[in-house]
Amino acid sequence: MKLSPITLRGRHVRLEPLAESHHASMERLGAEPEVWRWTGFLHADPQESVRGWCRTLGAMLSREEAVPFAIVESATGNAVGGTVLFDYSEPNQRLEIGYTWLAKPVWRTAVNTEAKFLLLRHAFETLGCGRVQLKTDARNVRSQMAIARLGAVREGVLRSHMIMPDGFVRDSVMFSIVAAEWPVVKARLEGWLAR
Repeated sequence: MKLSPITLRGRHVRLEPLAESHHASMERLGAEPEVWRWTGFLHADPQESVRGWCRTLGAMLSREEAVPFAIVESATGNAVGGTVLFDYSEPNQRLEIGYTWLAKPVWRTAVNTEAKFLLLRHAFETLGCGRVQLKTDARNVRSQMAIARLGAVREGVLRSHMIMPDGFVRDSVMFSIVAAEWPVVKARLEGWLAR
């Protein structure tokens, strides 16, 4: 099945294909340096960090390399972050979830949990993936904890994996969930989201 833009709906969030209509809300809510600290989009002007993310992922979408989503909070209708499906290989039944960022007001809420749940369910149950991977900066302990909390298995470290905008050579920590693990992960996430 082809990876293509789709809207995924939950109770707390909707994942909508990234569009220009999301940009103003994203710039308003995502313009904090801490949001972008561990990403390749950190800029002195935090609004430019958001714009850079939107430009880069929009270009990847136009080249059919990725499907970026705006994370829209159901209660407010605001685009409070973004996330992306990419590195999709239908023959190898795998993809990656990444480029995720969230506005600080929704940190430690159900927003990220439900967004990841919707993406994982789509990957395993619609696209038929056998593997979904996620990675993060080795310095970003908060992100590593959030990924592990989902039920993803820490596989190891990709050393000297990326050069960040400030020239720092980043190590990335790789996690994955495989199809055999999905039923247990799904049940756990559904339990949390039902609270």
